[in-house]
Amino acid sequence: MKIPLGTGTIDVRFPDCDVTVARPPGGEGVDVRTAAERALEDPLGPPLEDRLDPDDEIAIVVTDITRKVPDDVLLDVLLERLEDSGVDREQVTVVIGLGLHRPMADDEIEAMLGPHADLAINHDPDSVVEVGRVGDGVPVEIGDPVATADAVLSTGVVEPHQYAGFSGGAKTVVIGAGSESIIRYTHGPDMLSREGVRLGRIDGNPFRETVDRAGDLAGIDFSLNLTHGPAGVLGVRAGDGRRVVDELATIARAALSVPIDREFDAVICGVGAPKDANLYQATRAATYVALGDRNPVCEGGRLVVPAELPEGAGEGTGERRFYRRLREAADAGSLYETMREGYEPGAQRAFVVARVLRDHDLYVTNSATPDVVDECLMHPANDVTDALEDGTEVLVVPDAMNTLLVDGAR
Repeated sequence: MKIPLGTGTIDVRFPDCDVTVARPPGGEGVDVRTAAERALEDPLGPPLEDRLDPDDEIAIVVTDITRKVPDDVLLDVLLERLEDSGVDREQVTVVIGLGLHRPMADDEIEAMLGPHADLAINHDPDSVVEVGRVGDGVPVEIGDPVATADAVLSTGVVEPHQYAGFSGGAKTVVIGAGSESIIRYTHGPDMLSREGVRLGRIDGNPFRETVDRAGDLAGIDFSLNLTHGPAGVLGVRAGDGRRVVDELATIARAALSVPIDREFDAVICGVGAPKDANLYQATRAATYVALGDRNPVCEGGRLVVPAELPEGAGEGTGERRFYRRLREAADAGSLYETMREGYEPGAQRAFVVARVLRDHDLYVTNSATPDVVDECLMHPANDVTDALEDGTEVLVVPDAMNTLLVDGAR
């Protein structure tokens, strides 16, 4: 069986194991450019040209290298529409929504945005403007080029998200172009332990509601998002952020849900590029499986994530904090209890990983940095077979980031 690793795949054999494969329905793919142009012609809410003036200075927030989004195509379609509305290219600044991830290098930006790379700058979380407050007076701070723009647009992807239910919409701007303040609040232990903050859920999700309110304060005028699955891009929508997320999440659920009615000794969580560039991102595959609607791993069972990890734990601020927390911890249980009292923004991934490690062993295989894996309370292995025991029941989730395991007993 082929499992994703980096930009390719590896062949995995399962000697003497009882293997089940979780393959979502997949949906039907669409051509990104055609679907994006159609979405702009039939937006959810007023058309783009009615939301801005031809002399506006415009900021377009796009996703960074950690998201698998054809931002070059979405951006190209947006820029063409802006030009048709009388907006010159020189009036546009493209802001890469890093959050607390590392800045992208010039060659990475060029590879991602092609002929529009010259318009792009990395978000600077230290240069922000307060645009209002949410929750108990938490400041919403947005990067200067976005906060001072006359109109704010965004591209992005609506895909299953551990905390927001689904990503996309206002999240691209509020988190991607925000400051430590809003990230600390939305990713803190109080928020992440609230009822409703879970993978695949939008309605009644306090994380999602907070991000959307912050997006209102940030003045996001228009979103162009897509959703994807095994068949490729499944749909594109444009317009009001909340409506865009709702419609694309409905498409995604239908394409990505797999009912599970029993538990397994081990679950292989496929991830591949770009998420397997570092341990911070790659562990999402395991936590998405174990902390979703239906945890398929039996008590004491193991999660197996094949990941290349060319960047080790990761190079951004959040990634370094994640690494330090796990590296310095004696065990997952004590780390989880300590972090319930609070932690710095970015370290939330260590909190979520510790939550999973209390109940399950996590093996990371095929990596370039097994020493980093070993330092972080996880188990390195040369390949997937080495991480499995003969005669066990194994569930394979080839694309764990884009599979929603739901309770098949309902």
